Amino acid sequence: MLNKKSILSIVASLALTTSVFGAKVTALTSGIAEEMFQTLVVNELLKKMGHEIEGVKDVNYDIAYQTIASNADSEDVYFLASVWDPLHKEKIAALGGDKKILISSNFISNCAQGYLIDKKTADKYNIKYYNDLKKPEIAKLFDLNGNGKADLTGCNAGWGCEKVIEHQLDAYGMRDSVEHIQGEYSALIANTLANYKTGKPILYYTWTPYWVSGKLVPGKDVTFLQVTHSANPSTTSTKLANGADYGFNINNQKIATNMSVKTKHKDIAKLFDIVEIDVNDISGQNMLMTNGQNKQKDIKRHVQKWLETNKTKVDSWIKAANAAK
Repeated sequence: MLNKKSILSIVASLALTTSVFGAKVTALTSGIAEEMFQTLVVNELLKKMGHEIEGVKDVNYDIAYQTIASNADSEDVYFLASVWDPLHKEKIAALGGDKKILISSNFISNCAQGYLIDKKTADKYNIKYYNDLKKPEIAKLFDLNGNGKADLTGCNAGWGCEKVIEHQLDAYGMRDSVEHIQGEYSALIANTLANYKTGKPILYYTWTPYWVSGKLVPGKDVTFLQVTHSANPSTTSTKLANGADYGFNINNQKIATNMSVKTKHKDIAKLFDIVEIDVNDISGQNMLMTNGQNKQKDIKRHVQKWLETNKTKVDSWIKAANAAK
């Protein structure tokens, strides 16, 4: 029969084993192909620290957060490297917030989002505000299916932006003039780009970093629409310091992981808190994908090139993370 001293010795040995061989890590992705790059960068850093990557699971945001929250006390590690803050705050709070889910500092900063229309139509009809679409004559300019409403290329069901768009349709009284077109965003935006190329007026939602703003350049090809006043379910004000208001906050992407990581894998918690990728690096990689370099082997090559280019930073992050054990 084991005595207390023996039991403590076994526990200590198990803890040492976990420390030596590393944690078992599962990366969760949102289903947006362009977010795979940042996920694989984190995976590679964890591998360099000696952790075992169990795999990458492609799920939607809701399932990702549920998985992380349900493993709040787990020895294993689950993470999502595309938390949009403040856009996803309500999703996280509904699952237990900081009692279940550990959120890092900024991973990718200054991610903009909003509504855009083609510049030709904006200039011709002096359209500056999203709210201008309440006017039937303006809404009809963007009506592609003949129902009298402007066709807005919008968000996938379950995305945080879907909730904002739906909220604003009510808040601005635009249900009768704007139709939120939903489906698979990548297919919808490809169709929007095709319409632009044939000279049709276009109205769409997008975000940065994403390849769309490399193809339809704001200020040159398209124009960001402002809103007359803030109406966002995630925050009281979306107004920027310069007075402009695009209806959405400037978001920062962060990394979410199960709360147990804070105490059981302090090195991983530290890494997640200090690693950063420049938003322009993400946009550049996304553009490579839309230009044809979009296979898994391509993305892995992009990751390795980024790690080599940023070797000094990478080495310093790993050193700081390992010191936190």
